[in-house]
Amino acid sequence: MVWKVMPDFEGYDEACEQFTWDLPSSYNPAVDFLQKHDDLDRVALEQAYPDGRREQYTFRELDELSDRLAAGLADLGVEAGDRVGVVVPQKPQNPITHLANWKLGAVSVPLTVLFGTDALRYRLDDAGATVAVIDPAVRDDIDAVRGDCPALEHVVEIETDAPAGDVRAFENVLAAPENTDIEAYDSTPDTDTAILYTSGSTGPPKGVRHSHALWLGRAAAAYNFFDQGLGPDATVWTPADWAWGAALGGTLFATWHHGGTIVGYPASGFEAEEAFSLLSEFGVTRSFLPATALRMLMDVEDPTAAYDLAIETFAVGGESLTPEIVDWVAETFDSVTINEFYGQTELNLVVANNSNWFDTQPGSMGKPLPGYDVAILDPEAADSGAAEPLSAGELGEIALRPHDRSVFFDEYWNMPDKTAAKEVEGWFVTGDLARRDGDGYVWFKSRKDDVIITSGYRVGPMEVESAILEHPDVVQAGVIGVPDDTRGEIIKAYVEAAKDAPDHETLRTEIRSVVRESLAEYEYPREIEFADALPQTTSGKIRRKELQKWNADDSAGGSP
Repeated sequence: MVWKVMPDFEGYDEACEQFTWDLPSSYNPAVDFLQKHDDLDRVALEQAYPDGRREQYTFRELDELSDRLAAGLADLGVEAGDRVGVVVPQKPQNPITHLANWKLGAVSVPLTVLFGTDALRYRLDDAGATVAVIDPAVRDDIDAVRGDCPALEHVVEIETDAPAGDVRAFENVLAAPENTDIEAYDSTPDTDTAILYTSGSTGPPKGVRHSHALWLGRAAAAYNFFDQGLGPDATVWTPADWAWGAALGGTLFATWHHGGTIVGYPASGFEAEEAFSLLSEFGVTRSFLPATALRMLMDVEDPTAAYDLAIETFAVGGESLTPEIVDWVAETFDSVTINEFYGQTELNLVVANNSNWFDTQPGSMGKPLPGYDVAILDPEAADSGAAEPLSAGELGEIALRPHDRSVFFDEYWNMPDKTAAKEVEGWFVTGDLARRDGDGYVWFKSRKDDVIITSGYRVGPMEVESAILEHPDVVQAGVIGVPDDTRGEIIKAYVEAAKDAPDHETLRTEIRSVVRESLAEYEYPREIEFADALPQTTSGKIRRKELQKWNADDSAGGSP
């Protein structure tokens, strides 16, 4: 039996008492994911494309391809510690690039193709990426920002034979098979692995520097929220972008750590019928789906009759799992479980439901996973640097403590003050408010900051406000999240327009276009209201709580 970070436990109490991280002294994720399995010729990746193409990649083939790319990147000058941007959707070149990076000791910077120019410019420059491997969909944006990223020496574009200018073709960077003599970098769980960027809810997005232990923490969590169902017989799919931690670490690499098969599909958006077709075609047994996606699946009539499904577990993260979704799964499928999980980019996936261990309580995030302590702290005391745990039933701030420090983040990249503020007397604070009941279940209430979760994506209002302010006819902008039945929340902007601005409908259209061009597709404001002036603090900051009151008045028939 090949080694895995989370063994089987029959019960929750047993797992919490007996589990230890016991991380290996030498560890390289490329070796772990590709080289340790008993049968290297088993399919690791089922790759599907919207045009109907289908490809398969075995563990051995992915190992060989990542060797070739590692050799090619080394020829470009990539060395241990260098940062390499990966701006590729759910296509084989995405994980192949990460694996090649780690074989060289380089650090991955996962980025979504949904980002626009501003978002890409900031992250590539802040990380000091020397190479970016990109999808053709973002080529124009990369060309536009490259001059503002002085460290970016090479751009490698996939799916092209002869890119214009000094961009290199991915296939041309791959070294010939006979020219690869790659021995994986001698790394440990504490070796740098990736810089993942937060949404920027309280300022510029923060680069979260992680070590290789990140992937083991995600693999252990996934094994639990997928009901201990990952292994050689598992086939796993998520529609979530592989740039996000829960999709990349908690789904893709967690599946490979445990020896299962992942399905890749670079869709431009989520469609319920298309999702059911994929689940059926590939016999998917476990799927991570944002709650928004599950709500859209609910619109398909009698899916078990229309599709031959093998699904056993749905896992939900990024937004609250509502009772109607739990009821729909129970009524629609035979013996299919649904588990919610909770975590942060910085602090791994630490709370979850596991239907094999305890009953799921609809609306609850579940219980702390083995290997972590969870407390609910007095938020005011935490802000003052003191950890004061609250009693069961009291509302406070979720705080976490790992049994092995390696599985949490190392630092915020170039932000030592932010790093220090994340830890309070040995506890890592989350900024999220919740209650913990007498049975140990954690019940999420709200966020301390103003981050918006829309369709499972975390969006920082300041980044959207900055994009809106790029429009010359906008004087001021304030952004909030408002409840939505399908997406959980949608982005709503309150805008103060210039005196000579065009009519409101025209300006709404132009603002949405500006945001779409600058940021990700999901970050544009679906609702825009105009006001003569916006509420501000004495220091000039937008008072978003006041905007929430305005929205409540609007819903009640009033006006700001």
